[in-house]
Amino acid sequence: MRAGRAGKVDERMKTVFTTGEAAKICKVSQQTIIRCFDNGQLKGFRVPGSKFRRIPREALYKFMKDNGIPTDALESGKRKVLLVDDEPDLVATMNEALMADGRFEVRIASNGFDAGMMVKEYRPDLIILDVMLPDINGKEVCHRVRADPSMEDVRIICISGMIEDDKVQELKLAGADDFVPKPFDVDVLIEKMCAQLEIESGVLA
Repeated sequence: MRAGRAGKVDERMKTVFTTGEAAKICKVSQQTIIRCFDNGQLKGFRVPGSKFRRIPREALYKFMKDNGIPTDALESGKRKVLLVDDEPDLVATMNEALMADGRFEVRIASNGFDAGMMVKEYRPDLIILDVMLPDINGKEVCHRVRADPSMEDVRIICISGMIEDDKVQELKLAGADDFVPKPFDVDVLIEKMCAQLEIESGVLA
């Protein structure tokens, strides 16, 4: 792990959000946030000398309350990750790294059955899924998640140490969004997670 992460901001402490960040917190499209901003439904301001919109925390909180959007994501400021792997050492390493990063809330499952139960209860933003689980193939887990319309926004990153290129394609056809071969640098995994969740630092309008 790199010590510290340049430009990282703890969202629990953030007072102003971009439209992209607000969209992710509200689980709506960025265009929806921009439209609500532009028609006055969502209060905010423009950065002087630019077209960039910014939304104060209290305005976003009121908007979420007014529209019946759960505010827990804003209150915790963290993205929910379900880590599914049966290698205790790897799980411990990944969990420690994600906790240290500060942007993620993590729950852990060691088999496909537990993962299936936790997906429904926990509603993660992203699943890190070992392909070779003791009780079920990772591809089947992908199929089951994608078969549930209420989980269409859940991102899935598959990980495995023994898999051929054609199998990777099968995983993606089954619904995986990305694949990371083991062994991997945890920072590489975090970068891929950020790309899937679109939480890379402030380039969004």
